[in-house]
Amino acid sequence: MTATSDTTLITNLIARYAELVDTGDFAGVGELFADAVFIGGGAPVLGRDRGVENMLRDSVILYEDGTPRTQHVTTNIAVDIHEEAGTAAARSYVTVFQALPDFPLQPVAAGRYSDRFERADGHWRFTERRVRIHLVGDVSRHLRGQPTR
Repeated sequence: MTATSDTTLITNLIARYAELVDTGDFAGVGELFADAVFIGGGAPVLGRDRGVENMLRDSVILYEDGTPRTQHVTTNIAVDIHEEAGTAAARSYVTVFQALPDFPLQPVAAGRYSDRFERADGHWRFTERRVRIHLVGDVSRHLRGQPTR
């Protein structure tokens, strides 16, 4: 593979995460992180045994349509591939928007992702995601246990 096609495949994995979260497919997110660690605001979560899936189910509010009514927008993606090692790293920005009938469209969180990947059996997969949220808006309708502003 060329570095360009590898970069596209890795970028697609980053985009796939956003799509799965926004559609409420937490089992799909769990599959993306089956061989990875997810490091966010709490203790690191291992993907095996549905760890990432369960973490999302426990923390993210889903609505009648089965989604969290969010849009994760991932930008400024930079990918560094280490061809000989079969590994890669990426960094990106994330902005989470949310809207509900009684909650106008607005950004509720913004931060950065720092991701690590490995090539296994010819396919790229996550090995680690670090989420650092730097700006927090009203997440009371997105995350369980958050106060209403």
